[in-house]
Amino acid sequence: MAWNEPGGNNQDPWGSGNNKGGGKNQGPPDLDEAFRKLQDKLNSMFGGQGGSSSGQSGNTGSSSGMFGGILVLALVAYFWNAVYTVDEKERAVILRFGEYVQTVEPGLHIYFPPIETKYQEKVTELRTYNLRQQMLTEDENIVEVSMSVQYNIGNVKDYVLNVAKPQMSLEQATQSALRHVVGSSEMYQVLTQGREVMGQEVRKRLQDYQSNYGTGLNIGKINIESAQPPKEVQASFDDVIRAREDEQRAKNKAEAYANKVIPEARGQAQRSIEEANAYHDEVIARAEGEAARFSKLLTEYKRAPEVTRERLYLETIEEVLGSTSKVLVDVEGGNNMMYLPLDRLGQGKSAMPARQAADLSSQEVTEISNRVAEELNKRVNSIRNSSGRIGR
Repeated sequence: MAWNEPGGNNQDPWGSGNNKGGGKNQGPPDLDEAFRKLQDKLNSMFGGQGGSSSGQSGNTGSSSGMFGGILVLALVAYFWNAVYTVDEKERAVILRFGEYVQTVEPGLHIYFPPIETKYQEKVTELRTYNLRQQMLTEDENIVEVSMSVQYNIGNVKDYVLNVAKPQMSLEQATQSALRHVVGSSEMYQVLTQGREVMGQEVRKRLQDYQSNYGTGLNIGKINIESAQPPKEVQASFDDVIRAREDEQRAKNKAEAYANKVIPEARGQAQRSIEEANAYHDEVIARAEGEAARFSKLLTEYKRAPEVTRERLYLETIEEVLGSTSKVLVDVEGGNNMMYLPLDRLGQGKSAMPARQAADLSSQEVTEISNRVAEELNKRVNSIRNSSGRIGR
C-alpha cells in the first residue's frame, strides 16, 4: 500500500507526515532544513550548539560548522599529499625553507609543505642520450659520428642542488668531449679500428666533466654506433678503404713469407756454423792425435830402431796393399812372381745387380779358386821341367 493512499497511516518518507494540519501539506523535503541538520551534526562533533532560539545564533552556528568541515577536509587533503612512498630505485631530497635537510631512503615518509620541498628521482634507472653530429678530424676531414650515452644519477643531492638543468649540462659536455676526441684523431682511426678506444676516451673525459660540474650524474657506457664520412664523399672514401685493405693484405702476405724464409735461412746458417765448428774440432783433434802418436813412436824408435823400422815398413805395405784388388803369388823355389788380376775378373760382374752378384758370389769364388790352382800347377810343372833340363 502506498504511503499516500487512504489508510496508509500517513507514512511520509520525507518526514512531512508530522506536519501540522494532519499531513495535508505533503511534498519533497526542504533542502534548507536538511542542510541545517547537517550543520547541527557537525557542530555537535566540534563542540558547537545543535540549535538556537534566534536566527542570528543559527547563522553563526551554521557558519562555524561549515568552517569546521572545510578545515577537516583541508587537513585530510594536506596529510594525504604530505605522505609519500619512496621505491627501491628512487631517492628523495628534502629541503626546508630552501636548505638541504636530508636524503630519504626507500620506504613510507612524510614531509610538511610548503615549509619543506621534496625532490624525488630515480637513481638506479639507466637513461640514454643520443647524439649525431658532423665533426672535423685532426687531418681536416669531416666525419659524421652517431653515439649514445648511458647514465644514471649517482648523487641525488648534487643532481638536485648543484646544477639547474643537469640534462642540458650533460648534452653540452657530451658534445665537447666527443669533439675533443675526434679532433685529436685522424679520419681512418675514427672510421675503422679506433671506435672502441674513442668510446673509452669520450667516457673518461665526460665523467671528468660531470665530476667537475658536480651534476651528480654517473656515466655508464659510451656506444659509438656509427662513424662514416658525409654522403657526398662516401664513394671516394670506399675506394680509399679498399686501397688500404689491399695494402694491409700485401703487408700480411710479405710478413708471412718473411716469417717462413727467415727461420729457414737462420737454421741453415746455424747448421753451417755447427758443421764448421765440428770440422775445426775434428782437424785439431786429429792433428793432436798424430802429434801424440809421433812423439810416442819417436820414443820407441830411440829404444829399438831396427824393430821400429821393420814394423813401420810392414804397416805401410799392409795399408797400401790392403786397398788394392791385385794378388801376387810367390812360388817357393822359383824366380817368377805370379800376378792374378782379380779386379779384371770381377769387372764383368760389376755391372750385375747387387742381388744377383750376391747370389753368384760363391760360384765365382769357386771358379776363381779352380783357375788359380790350375794356373799354379801349370807354372810349377813348367818350372820343375825347366830345372830338370838344366840339371841334365
